[in-house]
Amino acid sequence: MNIEANIKSLKIWKNDISIEAIDGGLTNQNFLVTDGEKKYFARIGKDIEEHLIYRTNEISASKAASLAGIAPKLIFAGEGIIIFEYIKSTTYNSELVIQNLDKIIKLIKNIHVEIPNFISGDPPLFWVFHVVKNYINFLKNNNSSYVNLLNELLDKSYELNKLASPYDIVFCHNDFLPANFIENNSKIWVVDWEYAGFNTPLFDLGGLASNNNFTNEQEIYLLENYNQNKVNDAYLAKYFAIKCASLLRETMWSMVSEITSKIDFDYKEYTNENLSKFNEEFNKLKS
Repeated sequence: MNIEANIKSLKIWKNDISIEAIDGGLTNQNFLVTDGEKKYFARIGKDIEEHLIYRTNEISASKAASLAGIAPKLIFAGEGIIIFEYIKSTTYNSELVIQNLDKIIKLIKNIHVEIPNFISGDPPLFWVFHVVKNYINFLKNNNSSYVNLLNELLDKSYELNKLASPYDIVFCHNDFLPANFIENNSKIWVVDWEYAGFNTPLFDLGGLASNNNFTNEQEIYLLENYNQNKVNDAYLAKYFAIKCASLLRETMWSMVSEITSKIDFDYKEYTNENLSKFNEEFNKLKS
């Protein structure tokens, strides 16, 4: 059964539906479904083991985020498919993230504090240093062109882990790209929960900053308003170590995608861009 037939076969529809593809997904396929006067967002994706993407975890996180009022209302979830209420919205870019930073800081705090109240069953976990080791093993086993870099990157990962520990643990989104924030009638929603899981809050904060090219002043503003207090040098050292680790994870995500992805996207350029950012941030830590 093809994707459209699979969507049409769901028992939730009240009318004959129309289905329109939505561009943009790198690890999933998205569709706009019209059922009479109502519209829905269909998200289709299989497990992607090399990226530790498991759709049962995504469904668990999406349900919790929906119940917490942070993600759009979840209508249906089944094997490889999630249906959300469609929200006509503005998709954020980095400029809009920075313009609405105060709202986003409150939203991140809500994700970290409120979503665990709605998680049931096995708790999804995202641990960046395990992800990095998993990527390194995959790259070695699949004859990556970056194999000569991997031992050095693993050593740097160990060093970052030591610098950043011990950890506070909260529930995180773990993928704060600007396009994962959407706005409707001044309310900001968060979408795409496939990497969500328990993690250090510094990963979300560092990812937000690096994915949206924050200045140093904007980073300090982010951290002090998130913590509602001035931040000391020890906290900043841990933050910058995790921010660096988030850049390493993004770099290795792209290295793996160069091998596995069939999407028309310049992963090699993305790898080089993120590797450069990682090396710059790591060298700052050592200076």
